[in-house]
Amino acid sequence: MHPICNRLSQPGSVTEHMPVSMFGFGRLSAEGKIGIASGVVFFSMLMSRTLISERVDIGTRASLFRVQFLLFINSLLLLGSLYIWKRVGRRLCGTRSAPSVPQRCWRLLVLLFLTLVHGSYLCMFFLVDTEPHWFSILSFSCLGIYVILLFFLFVFGCLNRLRRLLSRRRGEEDAVASASASQTVLALIVTAILAVYGLVNAAQPPRVIEVEIPVEKLPESLNGLRLVLLSDIHLGPTVGRSKLQRIVTMVNELNPDVVVIVGDLTDSQVTRLRNAAEPLGQMRARLGSYFATGNHDYYTADVEGWFELLRSMGIESLHNSNVKVFRPERTQDWICLAGIDDLEARMLRYPGHGMDVEKALSGCSAESPIILLAHQPHAAKQALQQRPDISLVLSGHTHAGQLFPLTILAFLMNPFFCGLYRVSEHTMVYVTSGTGYYGIPMRIASRSEITNIILKRA
Repeated sequence: MHPICNRLSQPGSVTEHMPVSMFGFGRLSAEGKIGIASGVVFFSMLMSRTLISERVDIGTRASLFRVQFLLFINSLLLLGSLYIWKRVGRRLCGTRSAPSVPQRCWRLLVLLFLTLVHGSYLCMFFLVDTEPHWFSILSFSCLGIYVILLFFLFVFGCLNRLRRLLSRRRGEEDAVASASASQTVLALIVTAILAVYGLVNAAQPPRVIEVEIPVEKLPESLNGLRLVLLSDIHLGPTVGRSKLQRIVTMVNELNPDVVVIVGDLTDSQVTRLRNAAEPLGQMRARLGSYFATGNHDYYTADVEGWFELLRSMGIESLHNSNVKVFRPERTQDWICLAGIDDLEARMLRYPGHGMDVEKALSGCSAESPIILLAHQPHAAKQALQQRPDISLVLSGHTHAGQLFPLTILAFLMNPFFCGLYRVSEHTMVYVTSGTGYYGIPMRIASRSEITNIILKRA
């Protein structure tokens, strides 16, 4: 062998240590490697949105986004799965080299649970039909349990570490170590109780909330106008035709003047959900039914298809546009009802779509009240910064957190969380907690709602 080749092949040579010394990837923990992989996938999502031309077919871009999304979400889930496996699958069973039969069964059960969790978002793309598939309900229920369990394991783990730091000073480390398994069992018990409550709560019909909102410049003929607000129905893998039928029946019982759907109607394409969406054609409102897009409507890559289907059902889509709402006997008295495209339409570079407040309010009179449909509270805030003359903004998106502990994130990340807000002397914002739920068929510390808004003269 050539001397140089012989030297390079020797143990401890430069080439042997080059990958580790240059990158250190091999020294990272499994969690570190997964974290880096998640970052790479997320970066690729950002780059593809920037670099891929808008001339590329929207369907192709949507398919690429779905693949990237599945990789990203599952890499994030894998981080939590490793943590749960260490705490629940291994540490709870002890460290014996030859586990007993019950311990093996428990570990298999934990692995099955984690497998179902990772299969949940696959259902979003492959198991969508008129009614939810049993596997979709099961896997998304497991995802809800996963979120709750991960939170309590993390909180109890932090508390245990704090106790361990304090116990070192008191010589009580053995007692703290034995408490770790007890905390894991407690986390499992609390998770089970909350999961059962969340499943039962989400299965209930939406509650009807009646809200009186004073509106300046409201004509006398429109005083007491009933406007029913729906949002975040999320037709898809866990919400089907029967749930939508129940919502429509409840809406019709309220005898509304106007019905508005403020985004996130669907999580899939028209071809898959046409039958599921049929009850929308039975919705009755004396002065019209209207729809404005949400971010999930754009994720379907079929917004135009949904516009066409809704139009055939008598529901008008407000695509950066507005309509005059008036009673037939008093056509000169009207409200300007406007709707804007969701904030993410422009970020997704969806052709012909993007939030445009000025276009949406074009033609609205300064003498008449303006009601704006804006799916995300951040969009509501931006719209009011551009046009402080808006009387009322109706939003959704937050689900009021839907599922604790996600409630904490939803509260911190949105300028308006849930309920009625007075922004100025002349302007109010109402954020609904949503009429359905997204994916996970649970609601904890929140409830689905149908909002019956009664407009009153200020």
